[in-house]
Amino acid sequence: MDVQIVDHPLAAERLTAMRDERTDSPRFRAALHELTTMLVYEATRDLAVTEYDIATPVAPAKGHRLANPPVLVPVLRAGLGMADAALAMIPDATMGFVGLARDEETHEPYAYMESLPDDLSDRHVVVLDPMVATGGSLLRCCEMIASRGCGHISLVCALAAPDGIEKLRASGLGLAMTTAAVDPQLNTKAYIVPGLGDAGDRQFGAYRRF
Repeated sequence: MDVQIVDHPLAAERLTAMRDERTDSPRFRAALHELTTMLVYEATRDLAVTEYDIATPVAPAKGHRLANPPVLVPVLRAGLGMADAALAMIPDATMGFVGLARDEETHEPYAYMESLPDDLSDRHVVVLDPMVATGGSLLRCCEMIASRGCGHISLVCALAAPDGIEKLRASGLGLAMTTAAVDPQLNTKAYIVPGLGDAGDRQFGAYRRF
């Protein structure tokens, strides 16, 4: 699995705002929205395009459009904060949803909802999830997508840990990841260190220490 780290000053600035415990929910959501725009830009660099004829105010020219707009799949609930930014970047995309939660004792994911096309065999899917810690939830989402025939899944996340990257890489699925940073480790509660806490809680107004 290819992992692309977007090493850019503006991306680092937004991620710093998300990490800072003093950042309130509105600013956290704004930083995640802006960072998602940068990550989606990089993650979709190789999408196929088709040419068509247009006319500028000066002369004829060749225009470009996406040959096959992707399916965007935010992982609920934290991925909701990335959905609007991704859709603004790719307005012709369609959107599916996967709702996953993590058992706080076993750290294993379970699905509580899914809304995906039945056939994804000819589609490129972009999965949106702010954090990849153990990788269990994201892997479960990718398995659900792959079971519908998709062979090309792009993962867009703000932050990842080596444990999650290795679990995804070992899956053998056709995955590529774009992230702003890879932190060194997880703590005993399987949260990324230094991380940014819980991305869902930070977006929607809860606060807790880990």
